[in-house]
Amino acid sequence: MTEHEPDVAAVPVTAVITPADAADAARLVAFGLQPKLQPARDQEYAELLRRYREDPPFARLADAVAAGLGLVVLEVSPRAGMAVTAAEDSVFAVRMGDYARRTAADSGDRFLHGLAHLAVAAMAFPRPEDLADDGYIGRVTVNGVDAFVRQACRRLEERADEQGMNTDPATDAPGLEAAWRIWVRRSATGATKDARRLAGSTTGIVGKAAAFLTDSGFLQRTGDDNGGTYRTTARYQLQVRDMAGSAAMAELLELGVVPVTDGTASLLPAEDTEDLELVADAGLPFHS
Repeated sequence: MTEHEPDVAAVPVTAVITPADAADAARLVAFGLQPKLQPARDQEYAELLRRYREDPPFARLADAVAAGLGLVVLEVSPRAGMAVTAAEDSVFAVRMGDYARRTAADSGDRFLHGLAHLAVAAMAFPRPEDLADDGYIGRVTVNGVDAFVRQACRRLEERADEQGMNTDPATDAPGLEAAWRIWVRRSATGATKDARRLAGSTTGIVGKAAAFLTDSGFLQRTGDDNGGTYRTTARYQLQVRDMAGSAAMAELLELGVVPVTDGTASLLPAEDTEDLELVADAGLPFHS
């Protein structure tokens, strides 16, 4: 080798991205957008997941495809598949207003639907260690979530009485303070003549939230007891982890209403929650 010839071994080799690689990366993201699809039941999905874990350039390409679609990759694993969530500006983002319109709900009920989603999340993973444990499976029922929210409402009423503020809340009051009266005044079931619960009842609202989460691959229905019983999926755990520090969750959990037998704290609220307010459109997994 002459002094003018480069040392080939010292020159880094840049991986060449082919159209086929780009197509495979997009295919993996497309699989991730099918929340009910399980990698164990689809050979192509499982193979693309393996490639993602073993081929860093391919993984970066798949991440870039997801980012270009306004998606945030939460985890890529055999248990969760390619778990993604939509950023606020993504075409895939679901907004609370759109969700409420799908339910044929009055626009004033949008917060109640958001509160139902928050309560499901809090009951599904009642302790920090439950949320951190990849093997943990949460279980909730429609009637149980409604009872949990009503207990939280009673706590809010007690707090308002203690502070001498048991009057109609101001327009700028935190969301939970403004909403507890609405929830407790609403019928729990409001069953029709044929025993069907009304969509506008509180269990109807919780049932709609559970059905949406099931359709989105976050919950799996396991029975009909107590208004409907459900178990959590790995994707839902990742979603709740992603929003556990939100003002909405912090305000709900700050009440200390915990659905666990030992009475220990639920998901820990932020250290300073005094100035946090729950916006009217807040609710997992929606954007305001």
